[in-house]
Amino acid sequence: MRPSWKESGKKVWRFLWEDDSIWSWLANLAVAFLLIRFIVYPLLGVVLGTSFPIVAVVSESMDHGLHNNLLCGQEFNEFQASFDNYWNICGSWYENKGITREQFEGFPFQDGFNKGDVIILWRAHKNNVKVGDILVFVGDKPQPIIHRVVTISQENGKYYYQTKGDHNGNSIEGGLGETHINEQRIMGKGILRLPYLGWVKILFVEAVRPLGIVIER
Repeated sequence: MRPSWKESGKKVWRFLWEDDSIWSWLANLAVAFLLIRFIVYPLLGVVLGTSFPIVAVVSESMDHGLHNNLLCGQEFNEFQASFDNYWNICGSWYENKGITREQFEGFPFQDGFNKGDVIILWRAHKNNVKVGDILVFVGDKPQPIIHRVVTISQENGKYYYQTKGDHNGNSIEGGLGETHINEQRIMGKGILRLPYLGWVKILFVEAVRPLGIVIER
């Protein structure tokens, strides 16, 4: 006699939640991935108005500290992290764009964020994006770019945005750079930072890279 659906369901439930084997653990991971990928993620996209509601930060381009002894295109042997020190080094670039220190201190994520952070996105459009906001947009690389808006311009009724990574010395130019970003390239604006949660993705990508596997966005 074949087991009923009810009995089969009970066996699956016990396997997932009561079994202590490695297979049960792996099955739980698979179930969690499927739920997040095909239920939670799409629902977040509907709520937040973007098909990319969550992104992991995979570079140091928004970090306010030293990396490879560099900050804002200048080289240093040491650097004491603080907003005062950051502005003393990087502030002149923003002031040349008409952005004062007081304005910058009122920006979202005024202290930047770190590689490995997760950023929650909201739908971005001309009516809710302003100078200082964080945009995620398509660039030349497979991974999207997440940088700060520094200028907004209008041409023939269309809006264009220039961005810059807080850590970088200048905006990316050429190709699909960040000096003239149209609205079609924008995936969303950052509204919330979840520290370090993106390291799961980063470590996975680094693990498969030697195998010749490329992870696309």
